[in-house]
Amino acid sequence: MRILVDADACPVKTIIVREAKKRGIPVTMVVDTSHQLNDGYSEVVMVDKGADSADVKLINLTKSGDLVVTQDFGVAAMALGKRALALNQNGMEYSQQNMDKLLFERHVGKEVRRRGRHTKGAQKRTQADDRAFEEKLIVMLERKRT
Repeated sequence: MRILVDADACPVKTIIVREAKKRGIPVTMVVDTSHQLNDGYSEVVMVDKGADSADVKLINLTKSGDLVVTQDFGVAAMALGKRALALNQNGMEYSQQNMDKLLFERHVGKEVRRRGRHTKGAQKRTQADDRAFEEKLIVMLERKRT
């Protein structure tokens, strides 16, 4: 198992690295050239700026049994298609059971925005979000070890 992170705007990189180091699990952070990243543990894969360039690279690196951390539903769907696990930065585990609903909601939001209407933006991140992510990450890492 490896942990692959869609790291451009990921607020939980520190948590991921801390828990991965405890267990000796390799981490790969995928970022575009507009970001600087060096945590002393992770392999950092840098890609050119461009629409979906980091997402494409991340999915190309993903193998069955890996854990992908992303907030992008499309990336998560492709990870699941490769028999990897996928986790949202707020602690929601993506699954075949919730993916259709999430992708449909994303589609509806895009249609609303395309018509000039506004949708709610992301809520401000809280410590509770970090705790929920950390708890679910630990559960998923421990589940894979057994």
